[in-house]
Amino acid sequence: MRADTRLVLAEDNALLRAGLTQLLEGSGFVVARAVDNAVELDDALLDPGIDGAVLDVRMPPTFTDEGLRAAIAVRAHRAGFPVLVLSQYVEQLYARELLASGEGAVGYLLKDRVSDVREFIDGVRRVLAGGTVIDPEVVATVMARHRDQPLDRLTAREKEVLALMAEGRSNGSIATTLHVTEKAVAKHINSIFGKLDLPVDLEVNRRVQAVLAYLRL
Repeated sequence: MRADTRLVLAEDNALLRAGLTQLLEGSGFVVARAVDNAVELDDALLDPGIDGAVLDVRMPPTFTDEGLRAAIAVRAHRAGFPVLVLSQYVEQLYARELLASGEGAVGYLLKDRVSDVREFIDGVRRVLAGGTVIDPEVVATVMARHRDQPLDRLTAREKEVLALMAEGRSNGSIATTLHVTEKAVAKHINSIFGKLDLPVDLEVNRRVQAVLAYLRL
């Protein structure tokens, strides 16, 4: 990641917008545009010099899904454009729509996550590096809703690994959390790919596809 990575920030709450700007710039990013409505957001995302965006889901004028639609639109125009979307509530559908393209460089975090500065900034960096970051509460909601309906053919351990993958964890982080080796994690992940019938294709991010299948539960 370049030291002068330029971001668009979209948040209608003035205090939160100022706080996020300070956090991002204090962590080495350049907030090129900080906007508070969908019209200005659409204009800001047209700048080819922007490297990524941190967007609130609900913005003026309707406070429904302006930020989400802007994220999907810019990624349709610029494939793989890094976008981290922030939401006040757990909305599984939002996470699923963001992942629908099957590409990486996308994240969905609850605004409460911003209070943990390290976790928030780490999420921004992972998205900018091409990774996928899904809020742990979204993952937990999916797991609770389908506690008795695991993905077909996956073992309990494979389901644990997939849940951590959905949070954007690296193989090393998953290994540490589950107290196993990275080699064991890689074996589980390959097994997950096989059981979910994800083709070996260099043009497709199978890790993202696996998470998308998980969120479709």
